Amino acid sequence: MAPPELSNGAIADALEELGDLYELDGANIHRVLAYRTAAKSLREAPVSVAALAREGRASELPGIGATLQEKILALVQTGTIPAAEKLRAKFPPGLIAVTRLPGIGPKRARLLHSELGIDSLENLREAALQQRLRTVRGLGPKLEASVLESLESGAGERAPPRLLLPKAIAAGEALAAGLAELAGPGTHVELAGSARRQADSVKDIDLIATTTRPTALAKSLVKLEQVESVTSTSRSGARGRTHSGIGIDLRIAKPAQLGNLLQHFTGSGRHNAALREAAVRRGLHVSEYGLLDDAIGRTRTCASEEELYGLLGLAYIEPELREDRGELEAARLDGGSGLPRLIELQDIRGDLHAHTVASDGHNTIEEMGRAARELGYSYLAITDHSATHGFGNDVSPEQLRRQIELVHEANARVEGIELLAGSEVNILPDGSLDYDDELLGALDWVIASAHTSFAIGEQAMTERIVKAIEHPLVDAIGHPTGRKIEGRAPYAIDLDAVFSAAARTGTMLEINANPDRRDLSDVNARAAARAGVSIVIDSDAHRIATLQNMRWGIATARRAWLRSEDVVNTRSWPEIQRLRKQIRT
Repeated sequence: MAPPELSNGAIADALEELGDLYELDGANIHRVLAYRTAAKSLREAPVSVAALAREGRASELPGIGATLQEKILALVQTGTIPAAEKLRAKFPPGLIAVTRLPGIGPKRARLLHSELGIDSLENLREAALQQRLRTVRGLGPKLEASVLESLESGAGERAPPRLLLPKAIAAGEALAAGLAELAGPGTHVELAGSARRQADSVKDIDLIATTTRPTALAKSLVKLEQVESVTSTSRSGARGRTHSGIGIDLRIAKPAQLGNLLQHFTGSGRHNAALREAAVRRGLHVSEYGLLDDAIGRTRTCASEEELYGLLGLAYIEPELREDRGELEAARLDGGSGLPRLIELQDIRGDLHAHTVASDGHNTIEEMGRAARELGYSYLAITDHSATHGFGNDVSPEQLRRQIELVHEANARVEGIELLAGSEVNILPDGSLDYDDELLGALDWVIASAHTSFAIGEQAMTERIVKAIEHPLVDAIGHPTGRKIEGRAPYAIDLDAVFSAAARTGTMLEINANPDRRDLSDVNARAAARAGVSIVIDSDAHRIATLQNMRWGIATARRAWLRSEDVVNTRSWPEIQRLRKQIRT
């Protein structure tokens, strides 16, 4: 019997380990990054990487060249990569685990091994408890405390895979379309779960289907190329997982029961629990199977969610709001406060954060302007990075003066849209900005962001951001907490103080729509709006294609209960100009 095919996750783990081993060995950083980039690409691949490698086609995936195709094929055929075997022989087995602890990494692990002989997590724990890490040059008590905290919390252990929302929706829609095609006429499949609620990331894909052939539909799941394995099938559904390691839960309903299943498998656990409690108070019992009425002793099924919520005395609740954050009280038909009319993508009139080839973008001013016009926008702010951004190219003061001229020249050439000369100005650790006030005053729009020095502490970070907020020439603060979803936690900051300063000064706060940021988050954006802060939703586009990121910012705003009138760039540019700080008018 042939051994099971290696999963995408297992192949990605092997390449990630090889990258760590190369870094431990002092290899060129570009070589190390190539392996980590490749591992990420394989982990997210929608089809079997092992199958592609056997066909000589793994290089069709992003970040995979001929050399990596060769290594992947060796792994698939033999269970190992020769280069990894050679490097493993040079280092203690436990040292790789040390490299994966937050704050350590391969360079520090190599230093700790050479200086203190640390070659396992247990050795590291003992050294931290004995305060020996601080004896190594460049390390100190803070690292010891961080190491002990990380070891206590289990950090460094590989978490179950999650997909950012765009990838989850793409995967879910592909599965739904594939199932519908295989099952034929009379079958309808749609996405539910946290993806339908537009959450930041998704751990599994929930699909709800109606069909005249339930058993055949369930069995067809395994036939899809995106599916690695199926663990169960029945007339009521099937379960499996994709090649990227994401679970699939397919539920099959009769058309008359669709509303019950769709509601049950869309609402969060807390929303559904609150809904059940509210139903019981009305003598009703709600579940995925239907609505049991104690008064008549009969279970009713609902073809639509609107019907189900109506039987419970509630207005229809949009999927993004189903998180048990007050939506049931607001939706009550007998005196609730009323649900908001949520903002929609078509409400957006312009984008106030975009980059070009002047810094780290990939398109010219005119190219970005024409693409924004095609999206129906009436204005676009060109906001390339300032002089101390520190990543990729940046714009010196002299270059920015020329950039202002170039934007105005492009604005004269590109009809149907207003191109604005702006800047994403770096906020330095002391809260000051890259450019002097004279230069900032020549811009149409200034968005200020922190890009470095995230670990300065809550008080210092709060003072840093508040100082930028209070600057009379700053219009907005970009990605205010610095988070990267599934990648980097928000920096420590007192958001209440930030919201208070922003509301007092009239400084706008951004929902950065880049899908790995979505910052402000939904919870923070709602709190900011309640505090009287003006919100702006921006794509932070670095190329024409990522102007489409606006969709994910809208998703965050909807989860934050925001209406069109709560978001600044649902207005025309002349209207926004009147909202800017008094000194600019």
